[in-house]
Amino acid sequence: MSRTLGRAGETMHWKLKAALQNAISLGPSNLSHATYYWAQRHFGGLKKINPVKRLSAGIEICKRIKRLNYQPQGKVFFEVGTGRAPIVPMAYWLMGAKRIITVDINPYLKGELVKESLQYMEENENEIQSLFGALLDQHRFSELRDFYRSAPFSMEAFLDFLNIEYIAPGDAANTGLSDESIDFHTSHTVLEHIPKEVLVQILKEGNRITVANGLFIHKIDYSDHFSHSDKTISPINFLQYSESEWNKYAGNRYMYMNRLRHDDFIRMFESIKHRILMADPDEDKCVHDLITQGGLKLDARFKNKSIETLSTTGAWIVSKKTKQNLQEHMPINFRGASFGTR
Repeated sequence: MSRTLGRAGETMHWKLKAALQNAISLGPSNLSHATYYWAQRHFGGLKKINPVKRLSAGIEICKRIKRLNYQPQGKVFFEVGTGRAPIVPMAYWLMGAKRIITVDINPYLKGELVKESLQYMEENENEIQSLFGALLDQHRFSELRDFYRSAPFSMEAFLDFLNIEYIAPGDAANTGLSDESIDFHTSHTVLEHIPKEVLVQILKEGNRITVANGLFIHKIDYSDHFSHSDKTISPINFLQYSESEWNKYAGNRYMYMNRLRHDDFIRMFESIKHRILMADPDEDKCVHDLITQGGLKLDARFKNKSIETLSTTGAWIVSKKTKQNLQEHMPINFRGASFGTR
């Protein structure tokens, strides 16, 4: 998934960044991945590692789980999109998860980033304690610190210690996992990078592998990701381009964005027979003003959407399978049976 090449506080013109990403993506996979990682480490967001943002993502997911009177302790989590380091899965483990399965289409995992994340947590214990608050399993946190201190870092040992199963290259639409083998189906700013037709298959596979009363918890970033490093453009800059025009800029493996809006995602979840339990959209007032003042000419694909939808730059969506969905996937002899609630 995409990560910025521009450092915080710096601006790289988005068209230049797009050209660089397109050029890098043309090489063979191994060379392309290595080159892009080198650029991220030397000039981008991976130059200095701070795991707080990704830990916070895992914490926010567990807060929503608890808000619905579920508990993370002793449960199995599934994550779509691991990225460079399994920091969100580590957060799940620190809050009591039994097992975490994390899947990525690309084997991006880098041990040096995990080691540097652990070093940051060791050197900033009070910050980490405050970040998790009462959600932190203190015994596990102590065990993790002992693990970091005890021996030279090994990615294999780290994953085994936290009971994280890392699958890459993997297919979240065809996991090979058993029916109803996970409790929570999760992602954080990943779904916006996946084509719609693939997303539908991932969610349908999620229906199969998630327990009857399990939850789907996903954070989606609807903004133009080029605006993260180029502050001269708006978060909806990309909505002015046709599909063919946009693919010239961001049709590569590092910056693909499906440009689906909040209403599209809601309909998608409902189409696979989910009940939306939470939909927390983040509306941007500046974007709202930009649209109402005619400051951006929208492509035909987006012209008929409401201002509220177009102004939504991100959202948490929490859902679960409906009874209709469950009955359609049950053996005929068991249809009509009642289901308890937590």
